[in-house]
Amino acid sequence: MPILNVNNLKAYFLTIRGAVRAVDNVSFSLEKGESLGLAGESGCGKSTLGYALINLLPPPGKIMEGSILIDGIDVAKLSEDELRKKVRWKKISMIFQGAMNALNPVYTVGYQMSEPLIYHEGMNKKEALEEAKRYLELVGLSRDVVNRYPHELSGGMKQRVMIATALILKPTVLIADEPTTALDVIVQAQIINLMKKLKRELGISIIFISHDLSIISEIADRVAIMYAGKIVELGSSDSVYLKPKHPYTQALLRAVPRIKGKKEKLTFIPGAPPNLIEPPSGCRFHPRCPYAFDRCIREEPELKQVESGHFVACHLY
Repeated sequence: MPILNVNNLKAYFLTIRGAVRAVDNVSFSLEKGESLGLAGESGCGKSTLGYALINLLPPPGKIMEGSILIDGIDVAKLSEDELRKKVRWKKISMIFQGAMNALNPVYTVGYQMSEPLIYHEGMNKKEALEEAKRYLELVGLSRDVVNRYPHELSGGMKQRVMIATALILKPTVLIADEPTTALDVIVQAQIINLMKKLKRELGISIIFISHDLSIISEIADRVAIMYAGKIVELGSSDSVYLKPKHPYTQALLRAVPRIKGKKEKLTFIPGAPPNLIEPPSGCRFHPRCPYAFDRCIREEPELKQVESGHFVACHLY
């Protein structure tokens, strides 16, 4: 049984110019202990999808249609009070993009990590601090970090604190939105290895959002490729990387530098992502696709299975 089921989700930003269709009819599921990588260009809707999954879209964002089922609870239909009490951080948690800058500079790490435990679990201050120390150890930090202020920590340490804070209420699903942004490659590797360790030891399910396909390949069991608010390809990490089907996925992979193997000239995708207020008819990738034909302009392709567990939204299949 999937631990998370997303069905026909639509999340728009309602602006004076029109509705920005940032997430448009997206469906997928997530198994217990599975990691799903969500990849695509900037502006394709990855982060918006993450925010929608915890029903925390910034104004003027709104979930228009669809369901987000976690443990049988539809997140899309809960009130703000029910979301705080039943779902956010307890069942599904999120490490926000640039999260290491989210720590309040005037409070200690221990104070900030204790707050959700006191509010949600009813712990007293001493119990909450002890639990905070345990989770700091879990992410590879010393217990005395509870007494430090954010300015006393390195970027990698702050990111580990944010991961510990996201896990402290024992959620079943963790959304990590670009958790390695602004970190050097050594610290990036440490964060990736930490998340693989947490997935293995805690049995937590992870949605890992990034534009960096090389990082996603290190952590994801399955990969979903997004373009212009839609999932255009979904499959196991091996099948998507070794046998990409969608022309957009193929183009993304050709733009990734390779150190080993056959030397290939890096290419780029011509044009720019579409305006999501007035997206192109048919397949949204057709203005940039070298294989587009008449049907691509007229008819929107459905996400369909072309191999076992491998889905693609393309009229070539």
